[in-house]
Amino acid sequence: MQCPHFDAGRCHSCTLLATPYPTQVDEKVAHVRALLADERIDWLPAVTGPEQGFRNKAKMVVSGTVEEPVLGILGSSAGPYAGQGIDLTDCGLYPPALQAAFPVLAGLVTRARLQPYDATSPSRGARRRETPRESAWRGELKHVLVTLSADGELMVRFVLRSQEPLARLRKHLPWLLSALPQVAVVSVNVQPAHAAVLEGEQEIVLTDRRTLPMRLDGITLHLRPQSFFQTNTAVASALYAQARAWVDEVAPASLWDLYCGVGGFALHCAAPGRAVTGIEISAEAVASATTTRDELARLPEGADVGGHDAAWWADAVADVRFAAGDATSFARDGGSPELVIVNPPRRGIGADLSGWLERSDATHVLYSSCNAVTLAEDLARMPSLRPTRARLLDMFPQTSHYEVLVLLERS
Repeated sequence: MQCPHFDAGRCHSCTLLATPYPTQVDEKVAHVRALLADERIDWLPAVTGPEQGFRNKAKMVVSGTVEEPVLGILGSSAGPYAGQGIDLTDCGLYPPALQAAFPVLAGLVTRARLQPYDATSPSRGARRRETPRESAWRGELKHVLVTLSADGELMVRFVLRSQEPLARLRKHLPWLLSALPQVAVVSVNVQPAHAAVLEGEQEIVLTDRRTLPMRLDGITLHLRPQSFFQTNTAVASALYAQARAWVDEVAPASLWDLYCGVGGFALHCAAPGRAVTGIEISAEAVASATTTRDELARLPEGADVGGHDAAWWADAVADVRFAAGDATSFARDGGSPELVIVNPPRRGIGADLSGWLERSDATHVLYSSCNAVTLAEDLARMPSLRPTRARLLDMFPQTSHYEVLVLLERS
């Protein structure tokens, strides 16, 4: 993959861009195998997808002016581009459908008079006299977040400092929906703090539709504005398929999906006679997962989803439930299933949940990790749960990051 921004030193996000892609994958496999360091693990071949144009989500910092907004990143604090807005609307990681949307969204910024937020720190003199940096820490529009579904629909979120521009956005929303008809959901996220926090707690949906359908192997997951979903749709589909295959081999009668998000693992691993419980801290994500479950329960006669008919799915999701809560607290409340799926953030599941799993009656754990360092730390706390199978899934080409799925069995 060739990138003019990388070559010019404007963007270094793709830290491995100069490394041939097959070598990237080989080095990631070597990295995780060295961390887990267990010769008894059966390693399946790594899963890869396209090395460019794979991202289904864009997180664009907005800089520049109302008349000429810049969507991309801010230059790093050191170097010739420090603090400058860098246009990344042609980034090779974005598929054509995302790249085509950016000019229209920039046009909306101008039409709705959304002043880009100036994140630079004012000098002491500027704080006293409001000059010469009177614009510093001012403006409204911080980010534009865009998610692309497998069917080509878009969810667009505007991260604002306050609700002040809301009326102008509503006024020009019909123009956006006409100019970019593939937009399904538009929302405003309010993030008032001057801090390195991408979004705030308050979300205001501006469209009638509130969810973006993300179809994987026939199962349509519903993404709400604050829902997490993997950034690589093709590799995410392979991740869920591998999880389902391993779970079906174990054939547990009961399963917990901790950190379940919008229900990807739980719903792909549901089956008739299997009790499935998904736990997620985000109530929005739980609402999304519940919507998908209810749709699967009401499939029309003759439907085929993932190779199963409507009657099969009605039976499979009859004992599937989702609840909002902390994964560790839920586990401590008592009881344990035959199999536990964990898909934590980069910090891993930590000592408390690792300790509970070690003491539990669960015979298998399926651990999906985006950080093999914390994965290895967690596994060391669960010596009676031995990793038997593992597979690296290259969710993030051109970087050192990856996903790894590990099946643990009680010894």
